[in-house]
Amino acid sequence: MPTRTRILAAARRLAGSGRTRPTLSEVAQAAGVSRATVHRVVGSRAELLSAIDVDPDPATRDQVLAAALELVGEVGLARLSMDELAARAGTSRANLYRLFPGKAALFQELVRVYSPLQPVREALDALGDRPPSEVMPELARRAAVHLEGRIGLVRALLLEVTGSDAEAAAGRELAIAEGFAAVAGYVLAQMQAGRLRMMHPALALQMFVGPVMVHLLTRRAMAEFMGAPPPLEEAVTQLAEGWLRAMSVEE
Repeated sequence: MPTRTRILAAARRLAGSGRTRPTLSEVAQAAGVSRATVHRVVGSRAELLSAIDVDPDPATRDQVLAAALELVGEVGLARLSMDELAARAGTSRANLYRLFPGKAALFQELVRVYSPLQPVREALDALGDRPPSEVMPELARRAAVHLEGRIGLVRALLLEVTGSDAEAAAGRELAIAEGFAAVAGYVLAQMQAGRLRMMHPALALQMFVGPVMVHLLTRRAMAEFMGAPPPLEEAVTQLAEGWLRAMSVEE
């Protein structure tokens, strides 16, 4: 029996016995070969598990998303290489495509996991019946804290979510449906209740989101050239309060 066939057969036996993700050493022992032979013939553990059709370890998904976040921040979604992503995440190309069949699915998950969709929705669920003077500063604070230290994602969200790239479409739709639409609905309801002045909700959101994003992107440069800015939550609260003044209802 060829060595590769013997190794894969041993790995399948181990996987079928309840050890769903056997190590290279365990497979080597079961196949009667050295660990070095297993590595030389099959490759990494991820490649071995992919060859016997075992789902990737759950931790692999997190590693891939963390590596993808870095790459998108460095080169953008269009120039991101799935092969480079697999190498940086320490997994096989087959495992990567099993987790994310393409860049569209990958970017959608990046938006879901790393964008401030969840904290913003949680804030709206908790405070949705409160006035804008309470809700909008809290939205700004939660979004900013969630995005702090993720400047690459901030840039990517601005470029990809607002662009027309087909590979970013799923992420763009998720951001609109789960984030922008919810906040726009709240803002429109407050306009109709007479608490905010009437204008197109999309323009109102651009007025709100834009300064917060710009502050996150330029915060480091501001510290270098203009002195340390206020603490992040204080800074975005001031920006939200400026928005509230601009949106106040004229007597």
